[in-house]
Amino acid sequence: MDFSQITNDLLIGSMPAAADYDLLHCLGVRLVLNMRFARRLPAGLFHPPVQVLWLRSLDNPLFPIPLKFLMLGTRAALSTIAEGGKVYTHCAYGRHRSVAMGAAILIGQGYTPQEAMSLIKEKRPQADPDAFYIKSRILAFAKRWKG
Repeated sequence: MDFSQITNDLLIGSMPAAADYDLLHCLGVRLVLNMRFARRLPAGLFHPPVQVLWLRSLDNPLFPIPLKFLMLGTRAALSTIAEGGKVYTHCAYGRHRSVAMGAAILIGQGYTPQEAMSLIKEKRPQADPDAFYIKSRILAFAKRWKG
């Protein structure tokens, strides 16, 4: 399983296999934010209390990640973190969509967009928050979150 721990309560990575949910549970993950469009694991594979929120997004500049998904995921993540759980956000490879979601969560915790993107790049070198269509969503989220 390919993931990086960004903070004590936020992990970003690639699509986990069904068997990886045992590891996520052991790591203290209580919420998985799935940013994939077409890959949803069947119900019943997860140890309670791991919850999965599927925010169907494409990794395509022509179809930007809906801001409502970033808002929904951030609110769910902040609630999970406030209750002592960790959050795992993933897309296919942990480079774009999951990074946008992770940055949104960090912004929700008080980071500036630049601080969030820099921390993610430092902790997950393959992350690419500077891709123009990802960075634009992070900045748009930050503006809306504070507005």
